[in-house]
Amino acid sequence: MKQYISVFLFVFSFALQGFSQGDNCCQKIMAKGKTLFEACEYEEALKKFEGARDGCTICSEAKQWIVKTQACRSNPNASGCPCVSPPNDFVSMVYVQGGTFTMGCTSEQGSDCDGDESPAHSVTLRNYWIGKYEVTQAEWRSIMGSNPSYFKDCDNCPVEQVSWEDIQGFLRTLNQKYPGRNYRLPTEAEWEYAARGGNKKDGTQYAGSSSMDNSGWYFANSGSKTHPVGQKSANGLGIYDMSGNVWEWCSDWYGSYSSGSQTNPTGATIGSNRVNRGGSWYDDAGYCRTSSRGSYSPTLRDNDLGFRLSRTE
Repeated sequence: MKQYISVFLFVFSFALQGFSQGDNCCQKIMAKGKTLFEACEYEEALKKFEGARDGCTICSEAKQWIVKTQACRSNPNASGCPCVSPPNDFVSMVYVQGGTFTMGCTSEQGSDCDGDESPAHSVTLRNYWIGKYEVTQAEWRSIMGSNPSYFKDCDNCPVEQVSWEDIQGFLRTLNQKYPGRNYRLPTEAEWEYAARGGNKKDGTQYAGSSSMDNSGWYFANSGSKTHPVGQKSANGLGIYDMSGNVWEWCSDWYGSYSSGSQTNPTGATIGSNRVNRGGSWYDDAGYCRTSSRGSYSPTLRDNDLGFRLSRTE
């Protein structure tokens, strides 16, 4: 009888050790996965959680974290995801997970590319936030007290007739009211990466679609005016109107591309024009492509020129 008891105790002890090791394994891998999840590195977090599920003796919570991570990867701005725009942001912002992409004239642009879209080149970007919509007339008026737009009486239409220099004044006032946010214009590279769907890589000519009629307002469907933001299809990141409605100012001086790889580029060091992107209600579809580039004097105001906000993580 003593012999049987000894065998039972040995087996029980071995099982407990296995459970303990499995639990230990789970805790270590899950801790790494949760850190990556909170940093919105969903792909890497998913690998950890799947590793915990498949490689550890016991890891009951791995499955629920896999489901949660997959949901946030599909829709980073869904409720419960760590990178949802905070409720005290001035506007709705979309979190853009950094990565590497090819900027410029890529294959899906076909034969529509202009000369200044070449050479296509590799760009690596950090994480950042960008406006879900273009800044509206109501939002501009709430900060500046007036509405400079040509197409008035449409609070939810994008503000226009604002120059690059006007926007710098807007940003100074905005950042005084929202200290610590450090709102700014996106760089040209940030703008294009977001328009292309970030690491989701939409692979379409226009922002989120191969049809400009789905993506935004342009010459053929606008009725010669701007329209309220967010009425057309969003791209893969859930961002609206990056093709059409109004051209959007970027922070960069306009300059030629180089073929070398770049990390967090900020454009030419000096120039006479500032970059704008996305095309507008006035333009043919070709100007609304994700790689199409525009530039104007930073003092120019026009009824097809607006912007969206960005800020660093």
